[in-house]
Amino acid sequence: MTSASTSTPRAHDGAASPAAVGLPPALPSLDAAALDAADPLARFRDRFLGAGGPDGDGVIAYLDGNSLGRPLADLGERLAEFTAGPWGNRLIRAWDERWMDEPVRLGDRLAEVVLGAGPGQTVVADSTSVMIYKLVRAALDAQGRSDARRDEIVIDRGNFPTDRFLVEGIAAERGATIRWIEPDPTTGVTPADVEAALSPRTAVVLLSHVAYRSGFIADAAAITDAVHRAGALVVWDLCHSAGSVPLELDAWGVDLAVGCTYKYLNGGPGSPAFGYVRAGLQDRLLQPIWGWMGAADPFGMTESYTPASGIRRFITGTPPILAMQPLAAMVEVIAEAGMDAIRAKSVLLTEFAAALAGRLLAPYGVELASPSDPAVRGSHITLNHPRFREVTAALWERGVIPDFRPPHGLRIGLSPLSTSFAELQAGIEAIRDVLAELA
Repeated sequence: MTSASTSTPRAHDGAASPAAVGLPPALPSLDAAALDAADPLARFRDRFLGAGGPDGDGVIAYLDGNSLGRPLADLGERLAEFTAGPWGNRLIRAWDERWMDEPVRLGDRLAEVVLGAGPGQTVVADSTSVMIYKLVRAALDAQGRSDARRDEIVIDRGNFPTDRFLVEGIAAERGATIRWIEPDPTTGVTPADVEAALSPRTAVVLLSHVAYRSGFIADAAAITDAVHRAGALVVWDLCHSAGSVPLELDAWGVDLAVGCTYKYLNGGPGSPAFGYVRAGLQDRLLQPIWGWMGAADPFGMTESYTPASGIRRFITGTPPILAMQPLAAMVEVIAEAGMDAIRAKSVLLTEFAAALAGRLLAPYGVELASPSDPAVRGSHITLNHPRFREVTAALWERGVIPDFRPPHGLRIGLSPLSTSFAELQAGIEAIRDVLAELA
């Protein structure tokens, strides 16, 4: 772990100057008002409920956008229109008119705007866990059919619990072996880590593009290439990168990918996940949860299952059309802003957070547990302190909302379209105040 400060900790007055801390080259100042005034994306903040200032529930600083993004301000109107229109007026006819194709149509738009992928490779359906299960199982089974020796799944111990738990369950279910990567928590999984874990028995590798704890961005292109040279397939978890970090799935040669839509894609609690399957791989994979909506003839009521061609075969049950509406609206907002502009502000926000932490929090023993280089850091940073569990609880009572990750990490998630620099500064100052009180 690296300290958030490049200066020597001093008395607990938070008075270290920006010059003493060392201002990141990408950050023009530590003046939140000036940064907000110069922010080309500032106009988007009013598009989100509560993002213009303290909301009706007393939230002063929302620093958990990497867990649940704010809703769009006009979402209630959009859902009312959907209820009165396609649902209330067209009723069952809407399935024939539009809804049957909605999972692929929205998947294509998401692929174009966010994923760097061509059409016909992305579908919106299921939860993240279900979609990861489908794709990892399908990849493992396909590899085993072509080469019975390929019975190993590679994953890192720093991955999100659901990813690890799913791999353990699939391995038990299919008699596969798990090869664990033990990454450096300050850097995350590197190409060298992956290459050391690969073998002639490797079937599939599951990794997160942005680490959920540290925010480290893995080198997806280099790792994907290494996996392919070993004859294996790779599944990327994009939960902490989709909507905050530009992606190039087609250019990187990615085989499969999964991501949630309730973080930087603002789809709402429990919004459906998306799955990406490279076009050349689709007919080779047989997903394990057979359902009528993924069949070749859903309304044929056939006696046995025949998978649909293309990406539709990865659908199982009735698509969650109502739950797709917030995501569909947010994708258009992202398209208007542009992923490059979103990433540029994300870098400034995390640089600002790290610099403020060095100035105000390092004197209390707080350490930065995220990469110091913004080029390999996503849109959140994690700070470590042994009392952050109780600090987080106290912050929530004051309307400052980060999240806590055991054993002692406080995670600051920054949504570039809805977070201001002033809001972030208020949050960091509140952390300092609670630490001072506890001290």
